[in-house]
Amino acid sequence: MVVACLMGTYLDLYFVGKQFYQFPHRPFPEIFSINIAFTLVGLPVLIFVYLWCITQVTKWGRIGILLFVSLLMPILEKLAEVLGWFDHSDEWKHLYTFFGYLIFLTIVSIINSWMEKRVK
Repeated sequence: MVVACLMGTYLDLYFVGKQFYQFPHRPFPEIFSINIAFTLVGLPVLIFVYLWCITQVTKWGRIGILLFVSLLMPILEKLAEVLGWFDHSDEWKHLYTFFGYLIFLTIVSIINSWMEKRVK
């Protein structure tokens, strides 16, 4: 979970720095260019729920959850835009979000699986 949160934070910093997107309404905007509330609370909770869900199902269930969450994220991203929490540059495509979360969650799943095997 810690690795996922660090990766998510660095990815946000990278994409905000490259001006692909921004967070217009965020805590401490004069200090942080990213939304630290999402980074410190939202992302850990979502990753915890995701990891718990994938440990409860079979291999095909994991793939289904991975695809479902990856497809859900562009929808939630669009909702965040409507609510004014998130803005994209004109070059950004929501398909990038789908593939980005697909890769991100796959890496998180692989690390989690590897860690579980090392603990056993």
